[in-house]
Amino acid sequence: MNLFAKFKAGLTKTHAKLTHEIKRIVTRSPRLTVESLEEIEHALLAADLGLAMTSQIVAAVKLAYETQGAAGLDYLTIARAEIEKSLSNNKPDLITAAHGTTVVSIVGVNGTGKTTTSAKLAHYFQARKKSVLLAACDTFRAAAIEQLKLWGARLKIEVIASGYGADAASVAHDAVTAAQARKADYLFIDTAGRLHTKHNLMQELQKLHRVIGKQLAGAPHEVLLVLDGSTGMNALNQAREFHKAVPLTGLIVTKLDGTSKGGMVVAIHKELGLPIKFIGLGEQPDDLQSFDAKLFAQALFEE
Repeated sequence: MNLFAKFKAGLTKTHAKLTHEIKRIVTRSPRLTVESLEEIEHALLAADLGLAMTSQIVAAVKLAYETQGAAGLDYLTIARAEIEKSLSNNKPDLITAAHGTTVVSIVGVNGTGKTTTSAKLAHYFQARKKSVLLAACDTFRAAAIEQLKLWGARLKIEVIASGYGADAASVAHDAVTAAQARKADYLFIDTAGRLHTKHNLMQELQKLHRVIGKQLAGAPHEVLLVLDGSTGMNALNQAREFHKAVPLTGLIVTKLDGTSKGGMVVAIHKELGLPIKFIGLGEQPDDLQSFDAKLFAQALFEE
């Protein structure tokens, strides 16, 4: 399956919902009316594209109608172009350390798929001939360490771990030491899931980052927030709060294949200006893909 086919398959539900609604509106009336504009707006908001992006698309639709009449009303092409334009400044490449190991901290609330994403991310770079290590720093959830070890065994990636209840910052410290000793290109740290509203848990995350920063200048080089695509615009609040507590460098949006709310990727990028680094388009290790704005916009709107 080529990359566009992966994007298309992963965004099927969002694509189907958007195009079905827009076609229904167009079929009923080729002219642009107040009513049809409102319906277009509603369809875009229902796909969680957010108010700012929806307003931008609606303004572009109005302009096309005013300048070209009904002939210019190709809603899907207009929406696709505006989304592509909005995401044009997105830089998906990971920040890499000038020398030695690049440390990537994976953060987020419970249930977003952080542990699985950490393993898939390590696999992504391993497949590109980079040496990788994983660190099991979710010492709160009993199954998390075991889960990461199982992924490590499956993907043939070494996992640095301690026992359940161990100090997460201490495990991270050991992992950085191991990564430096092995001259690993990347170290991916799976941190514990924490609600963005819990101040003490956020402080623990800050401590973990301080510890590895003292040990390796500039680390963590990336702090990536994992968001569950099916939560739609609720994810925006999570991103806002995490960004306040630990400055984020980018986002990974998972579970897009199971939702019709894929527009939230655009809404969050537009509001917070954070780059979308990767998106999860399925269950398999290879289904975590580097974010491509053009393919994303195409998969959402192209017939």
